[in-house]
Amino acid sequence: MHIPKFTTDKADVLSFAAALTARTYNGYNQEQWLYVPDFYTEYRYVLGTIGKNPLIAIGVNPSTAEPNRLDNTLKSVERIAFANGYDSFMMFNVYAQRATAPEDMERTCNEYLHRENLRALEYVLELCANPPSVWAAWGTIIEMRSYLPKCVMDMIFLGEKYGARWFTAGARSKKGGHPHHPLYLKKDTRLDPFDARSYCENLIRKHYPLAK
Repeated sequence: MHIPKFTTDKADVLSFAAALTARTYNGYNQEQWLYVPDFYTEYRYVLGTIGKNPLIAIGVNPSTAEPNRLDNTLKSVERIAFANGYDSFMMFNVYAQRATAPEDMERTCNEYLHRENLRALEYVLELCANPPSVWAAWGTIIEMRSYLPKCVMDMIFLGEKYGARWFTAGARSKKGGHPHHPLYLKKDTRLDPFDARSYCENLIRKHYPLAK
């Protein structure tokens, strides 16, 4: 379990660029893994395996996983990536604060952390030789905090710059049409095309009724 010790505005949060440069690769193979920052702390920008054709998965927020110590969610992400023909996976999150229980996430968005999280996503989008494949994998807990839908929309806009194709795996929720969380999916679950922008626009209208 990871329970945040304090809000991220009180943490020493490195920019993505600084965290990327500062990696020491202690305890894992740098040719196999991308882990930023590469030490256990109150936030995580990206964790994944390095390949030529990655599946980019986006959950809500990171928990305890590290290289060679994947949690059940990341194990499922890896299996489904391979089952769908990808040679690697990259795990991102809508919000980068570590919290095993989503209800422990901070109630106010740290805009600096969010901005650096987007820079991490762009770093991987730029590495993709083909149009990036992005798996919406956040489940119904996307409604746990009101700032999360806007964070998703920023990711969608960024993905459009690189021609990203969005997918879901498993049945979407009957209420809200939310993407299925990776846990409890069969290991050979196929990816389905997903109109992420329309979904997110509807979600934002629900949380921000005056938004146009």
